[in-house]
Amino acid sequence: MARLAQTAGLTDIQREILSTVRDFVDKEILPVATELEHRDEYPQAIVDGLKELGLFGLMIPEEYGGLGESLLTYALCVEEIARGWMSVSGIINTHFIVAYLLKQHGTQEQREYFLPRMAAGEVRGAFSMSEPALGSDVSAITSRAVKDGDGYVLNGQKMWLTNGGTSTLVAVLVKSDEGHTPEEVAAAPHRSMTTFLVEKEPGFGEVRPGLTIPGKIDKMGYKGVDTTEMIMDGLRVPADRVLGGTTGRGFYQMMDGVEVGRVNVAARGCGVAQRAFELGVSYAQQRHTFGRPIAQHQAIQFKLAEMATKVEAAHAMMVNAARKKDSGERNDLEAGMAKYLASEYCKEVVEDAFRIHGGYGFSKEYEIERLYREAPMLLIGEGTAEIQKMIIGRRLLEEYRLQG
Repeated sequence: MARLAQTAGLTDIQREILSTVRDFVDKEILPVATELEHRDEYPQAIVDGLKELGLFGLMIPEEYGGLGESLLTYALCVEEIARGWMSVSGIINTHFIVAYLLKQHGTQEQREYFLPRMAAGEVRGAFSMSEPALGSDVSAITSRAVKDGDGYVLNGQKMWLTNGGTSTLVAVLVKSDEGHTPEEVAAAPHRSMTTFLVEKEPGFGEVRPGLTIPGKIDKMGYKGVDTTEMIMDGLRVPADRVLGGTTGRGFYQMMDGVEVGRVNVAARGCGVAQRAFELGVSYAQQRHTFGRPIAQHQAIQFKLAEMATKVEAAHAMMVNAARKKDSGERNDLEAGMAKYLASEYCKEVVEDAFRIHGGYGFSKEYEIERLYREAPMLLIGEGTAEIQKMIIGRRLLEEYRLQG
């Protein structure tokens, strides 16, 4: 059992789940991850294995066929999966966020229709907010839904859609000015946004009338998982596919999903950092210079000490953010801090492990090369470091506001 990143207070069921996932990662993911990543190949066999383990329904309530586990359990599983290959945790994350949105905000009919099939892994989820010219300014969304008879017509272009090709259900955020005057929309653009549940066929090209997934975006890292654009051109969606049944609530629904998604990204950062530390501490004991293992040189011991401390600190903050959300309390401050710290520390730990490997770290034969390309995605996923600092700063001023 590894010494770092242990979690106190887990139940026997949680420990059993995590042991099963870790065993799966060691046997089914780590031996093939680098080869699949270099080929940019979708890990179908791994995904099928996760489906058999029931992980697609980990947080879906038991009444809908899921395991009904907590956000903490889910985050710890993600940490283990990311330790094996971060791309696999991305496949799970988008599915999880859509299931969470349905559980928290969907109508009873929507929950009964989608959640049992999502728990079984038969329906795979993706969610979409970003657009080509959008960045972090969600209020600048230009994609629109226009009321047409008993449904809506959606038009616009979306960007950075994880699982865009393999998913069969997309939660997409667009503008819908229905029920608001132009003045109200100008004053509070967030009130004009609606989340639609769009069903589609897996694959690329036209996946349903009015909806096109052009193809995979070629990325520096985070390969294997398909990241795509999504083009809506006269896409017709029935009114009963408005998440929650009421327009104008999409921004708040999506922010709730992103909040738990930030815990997920923090968990991914913890997992990648743990793997980087494992690789670094192992290589440092095998590589010899000046007649002894480099682990015996003080400079390398200092690096290992710093890396381990960062792994431990990030894990503790991630666990705290997950437990806060599970308790029913507001956790945007804790989630922002955890995401910010874990992603930054992940980048630093990976770079230190890369330095420990010396010239071999630059070779594709060594796993650290893959991690070095994967870590930067965590700096921008679910909100950049700058966005996290804005969230943290505003929440701190709320908590410490001067009276009088």
